[in-house]
Amino acid sequence: MISRKVILLVCSLMVALSPLRAEGLNKRQQAVKTSGDVLLVAMPVATAATVLAIKDWTGVKEAVFTGATTLGITYLLKYTVRKERPDHSDRMSFPSAHTSISFANAAFVQRRYGWKWGAPAYAVAAYVGWSRTYARRHDWWDVAAGAVIGAGSAYIYTRPFAREHQLVISPLTDGNSFGVYASMTF
Repeated sequence: MISRKVILLVCSLMVALSPLRAEGLNKRQQAVKTSGDVLLVAMPVATAATVLAIKDWTGVKEAVFTGATTLGITYLLKYTVRKERPDHSDRMSFPSAHTSISFANAAFVQRRYGWKWGAPAYAVAAYVGWSRTYARRHDWWDVAAGAVIGAGSAYIYTRPFAREHQLVISPLTDGNSFGVYASMTF
């Protein structure tokens, strides 16, 4: 488990490293933008810590391929399309990198470990995408494209986690009779 101190440190670093105030945003928009920035980092950190803690080395490889593909496609499009942001700050709006990274993480978690963990991850990813439009950094189609790129990359590389099925067969006896005990974990 990730300790509270690690979570507090990551959140504090994100707040400290983000600009104190984005141009033209009210306090609510700035708070939403900052929370989206924090979740952008917190999601992959939590996923990586979990994957490493359970020693899912295949999952590590799949996550690296997913992340590299997501970032590669996202930044190739950003530098090719050069769409202006809604807040007119630069020409790097299409697609949303925050959203592509968040949806790559959510789709990886869902594909690898199931909907029990994937549904909350998708909810967080959707919030990150929404935070980008609310803070006027992206239009909805920038966010939709980022979601498709991220989730698509995860679906290409990620396979469901296969727990080892352990079959145990052992003889039983009470002195008068014999039998066989069999059990299997799924």
